[in-house]
Amino acid sequence: MRDCHDRERTSRLIRLTSKSEGVSGPRSRMAVAISVGQAHQVTNPQLPLGALNGYAHPIFAPAVSYFGQLFNPGSRGGGALAVRLHGRPVVDVWAGFADRRLSQPWERDTVTICFSTTKGVASTVIHRLADRGLVDYEAPVASYWPEFGVAGKQAITVRQLLSHHADLHSMTDLVDRPEDLLDHIALEDRLAARPPDPWPGHPGYHAITYGWLLAGLARRVTGLGMADLVRAELARPLDTDGLCIGMPPDGFHRFAPLIGRTPPVRPRPRLFASVSARFMPRLRKVDLTRLFLEALYVPYLDQLLAGPSPLVLSTEMPSVNGLLSAHSLAKLYAIIANDGEVEGVRLLSPETVAALSQVQTRAHDVVIGLRMNWRMGYHRAGAQGYRGDSAFGHYGFGGTGGWADPATGLSFGFVTNELKLIQAPVGGDRRIFRLAGLVLRSARALHSGGEVR
Repeated sequence: MRDCHDRERTSRLIRLTSKSEGVSGPRSRMAVAISVGQAHQVTNPQLPLGALNGYAHPIFAPAVSYFGQLFNPGSRGGGALAVRLHGRPVVDVWAGFADRRLSQPWERDTVTICFSTTKGVASTVIHRLADRGLVDYEAPVASYWPEFGVAGKQAITVRQLLSHHADLHSMTDLVDRPEDLLDHIALEDRLAARPPDPWPGHPGYHAITYGWLLAGLARRVTGLGMADLVRAELARPLDTDGLCIGMPPDGFHRFAPLIGRTPPVRPRPRLFASVSARFMPRLRKVDLTRLFLEALYVPYLDQLLAGPSPLVLSTEMPSVNGLLSAHSLAKLYAIIANDGEVEGVRLLSPETVAALSQVQTRAHDVVIGLRMNWRMGYHRAGAQGYRGDSAFGHYGFGGTGGWADPATGLSFGFVTNELKLIQAPVGGDRRIFRLAGLVLRSARALHSGGEVR
């Protein structure tokens, strides 16, 4: 019965249209998708609260159908999915609820805490500064942030910082009390004074520290914090209110609190050591358990994430507390997917897009134990059935994420406040991997003139 109901809701959302006449060839078919009848909008006021809503091009029906199944009437939370092709919207859908009482339906502009998805947003700020000549990727971080150039870190470059080669992944002894996590400037200073923990030849995912390190660099260059820079460098030029670090200027009314299990804060997750030894044999000699816990064990973080108005939103934690919407993520990554420009707004030069698109390392990450194919601030986009390497962005705990694929002109954003029981430190759960796979498969079918199955 659920499948029938989901198909019915999806058919209400997407009305299939006939192919345009007089158009042929792969490039022309791609053009049809973004110009002729590209999206069909639901304006039915009789839809029940929390029902699938929005608009989509019919070629992406499989992804929209699966999205609709995720947020059916029995779901506890809500979410949104957005896709752009050559900068133009082809999917913008939302469903479910933004509160535990199931009284506030998810809307297009609903935002929620997106954890590590925030890193991609913060990284793009740094690329904006580099594009204007304010930051040089090859320059030592200490040339902008003198306090950073101590304890053996004098030679660490901006490029290394962006690609998780700064060897400052550890959260050990950074905080003693919950309120210490709220003092972002003090945390920037503490990280600047720390000695590195190097693993030559391998990156190490800076799960929490990355955001404060980028913020510290940007603050020394501009005099502004990362929250102000995201607004000035990204949100305002893109005319979007769905890219925020911490509390948005308009308060809580668009905010969807997290529903489900927050990140683990136990000092030693059960079975992690044995599982890592079994499934990560190439790094068996590396102390994966220690590195993983140093990077991701954050005392008191669960306390700051709790409740309808969580304390974590009162600070700047650019690895964690981005309040993001799906359509804003898709628009942001459309910049990268389309040579730095979307809807007539140029945020980056083609040269900067080419630079940030280059893989910096294919070595196994010593914190995660996987090949992440790190770019400067982004990792390879994981997707079901996808074996390519042209799509990249950032995923986060809880299953949110965004990416760009310059090879196809695609950009993608998915957010949800429903945290599943089983999560990975990067990528959350299988929902985003399946959604991303369906989107990429639809785009391939569109390009080849085939059908999506």
